[in-house]
Amino acid sequence: MGDQKIMFVFPGQGSQYAGMGSDLCAEFPRAAQIYEEANDVLGFDITALSHNGPEDELGLTRNTQPALLTHQIACFEVFRELTGGSVTAGLAAGHSLGEYTALVAAGVISFADGLRLVRKRGELMGQHGEGGMLALGLTLEEAGPLADRFYCQVASCNLPQQTVVGGTDADLDKLEAALPELFPRKRATRLKTEGAFHTYLMVTAAREFRAVLDSVVFGSADFAVLSNYTGLEHGADPDSIRTRLFFQLFNPVNWVGCMKTAAAAGVTRFIEFGGGIGSEEGPEGKKPNLQSIINKNLRALEHEADYVAAINASGLKALVA
Repeated sequence: MGDQKIMFVFPGQGSQYAGMGSDLCAEFPRAAQIYEEANDVLGFDITALSHNGPEDELGLTRNTQPALLTHQIACFEVFRELTGGSVTAGLAAGHSLGEYTALVAAGVISFADGLRLVRKRGELMGQHGEGGMLALGLTLEEAGPLADRFYCQVASCNLPQQTVVGGTDADLDKLEAALPELFPRKRATRLKTEGAFHTYLMVTAAREFRAVLDSVVFGSADFAVLSNYTGLEHGADPDSIRTRLFFQLFNPVNWVGCMKTAAAAGVTRFIEFGGGIGSEEGPEGKKPNLQSIINKNLRALEHEADYVAAINASGLKALVA
């Protein structure tokens, strides 16, 4: 893998599950150490919550975000240990919460500071979590005017043909009721969230979060990290990174833009760290969260790349077999 242009990717909320990290800690002392560090920083047993649930408690935003960051960094650190640090990336990106993990992995912020940031971020997002989110099978050009009409806002551009919007529950109900007449063949799916993340309803959370961002030291990056807000590389200026993370809270996740940047950079392999989705129980039955939307974006861009998952113990061992 050393001669390939590699991109590390980290998923966001929705990829958490009870049992997360239990296999890693059972097989890799480095993973167990990461979880112990997280317990100490957070002041509660994130290990027990991640490994055992309950799901409802793990699904609270204030818990989901540090749990996912911990799992992703545990996967990343085991990967580095197994490969002897020989596999490096040219780029990294994370979806929403995952952007913080990417910055930790790149050395821009410490693991401890990353945990403190996402714990507070999750608390504020849950505290000010009015409304909800709706996934639409529409382009940005179609979804944007529709959202505006009903006082909603585009929250995430995941795919050229999929856009997530957020707003109050009443406004989303009106938008959803109007959809069959305006776009008869399109569907809408309500997402399980504590609020309309990445919309104007998160402005109060962002204003309170600004002071937390200002308290953290941002260093130089070992590899470039993409911004959800711009879809482009963050760059080296710490103040610019802070402001983009601030704006990220109440602006759309530009995942399509991130994929365009990856394709333009000639990325030939994606490695996804942490989390997992699917109905199968236990870490071994989970699938990578971002693979489907990344592959669909690449097909739209006519760009080919390999995809591998480092989301559980068996996947990590298979990468170096």
